[in-house]
Amino acid sequence: MVVPQWGQYGCFMASVSPARRALAHAPWSRAAWRDTAFTASGVPLQFAGWAILGVFWMIWTPSNITFILLLICVSLVLVLLALRWLTAWQRERCWAMLGLDIPRMPDFDDGRPWDALRDLRSPELWRVVQYHLVVGPLLAIGALTVIAAWAAGLSFAVYDAFAWASSPLGSPPRPTGVLGLAGVLLLAVAPWMAVAVRRADARAAAALLGPDRARELERRVEDLAEQRASVVDAADIERRRIERDLHDGAQQRLVSLALNLGLARETLTGVPQEAMQVIVEAHEEAKEALAELRDLVRGLHPAVLEDRGLDAALSGVAARVPLPVRLRVEVEPRASSTVEAVAYFVVSEALTNVVRHARASSVEIVALRRGEVLRVSVADDGVGGADPSRGTGLTGLARRVRSVDGTFRIISPAGGPTTVTVELPCAL
Repeated sequence: MVVPQWGQYGCFMASVSPARRALAHAPWSRAAWRDTAFTASGVPLQFAGWAILGVFWMIWTPSNITFILLLICVSLVLVLLALRWLTAWQRERCWAMLGLDIPRMPDFDDGRPWDALRDLRSPELWRVVQYHLVVGPLLAIGALTVIAAWAAGLSFAVYDAFAWASSPLGSPPRPTGVLGLAGVLLLAVAPWMAVAVRRADARAAAALLGPDRARELERRVEDLAEQRASVVDAADIERRRIERDLHDGAQQRLVSLALNLGLARETLTGVPQEAMQVIVEAHEEAKEALAELRDLVRGLHPAVLEDRGLDAALSGVAARVPLPVRLRVEVEPRASSTVEAVAYFVVSEALTNVVRHARASSVEIVALRRGEVLRVSVADDGVGGADPSRGTGLTGLARRVRSVDGTFRIISPAGGPTTVTVELPCAL
């Protein structure tokens, strides 16, 4: 939205002395005439709604209740049909005279004028009706008051000055100057009245004829949430694609290489000791590379998670931990693949931290779905003192959980035990 010129003037006036502020709003100042012209220009448009409502009543006043109701309905329909044009003219007036750009409302402005008859429950429609039938007429009354102040002040001042000048010196009664003083006071007050009406009109037009700020913020939050969910889903899809490519490509080649080297190691005879040593080392390196690649593939997106679900995937993770693990999984119906992946990586990273840092003797994993929430907890009886700021991977886990609007909590007092709990929304 373009910053309105009057807002810029307001900021300027707030930083200057009262004397300069009063001088800037003097009756002969440009700001005074601009504000007066703006308020006066709105009177026809702000009374237009009621003029449309009353035009038929001025021509014909029915006495039959049926015709009265019919006339009321026809008048209301005409007002609804005229709302788009009246609103467009009001916005144009604000832009042309104040530089205030009031954005359009697509739900209200797009379409044909008679679409307003079908959108009677639209909040935008009723905000526009509120401006044209309630706020606008009140502002028009304020504008007429400003015009009356200018007219009365100028009339009183000119009349008193003319009477004083035309009265012979010493001839009673001479003018007392009361009218002139009243006129000067009205001329001094009129610019400030115009400022007040102009500010009220601009704020009301921006609030009622433009998009609802609360709804716009709500819509923006929804759009950002959808975009974030799309990014998370896209990242998960890309991880699965990389996992498939590695599993079907590089991993299979390494398996074939390890098999061939193992076969050569077992079957070749009569080769020099140095050559056999090279084959043995190459075989061992191939097996280590294959193990590392399998861990990498499993870290990207384990195939068992997609094929058999979270229960089988967590069972596989628990089986690789060199500690007694109690596992309880109740996750039916299944959540989305993105939520299951987050739950899997939370458990996997938490178990890695337990093995590396906790010095625990046992671990308990619980994954339960209750309604639209998947709750996962990993508890150990280790030494505790886990601190996300020390780079144990907990910060990354918290970010991953928040990426799907989940909550992450860790309780790890010194001396233990440590419990990591996440709650993930399943309605994704």
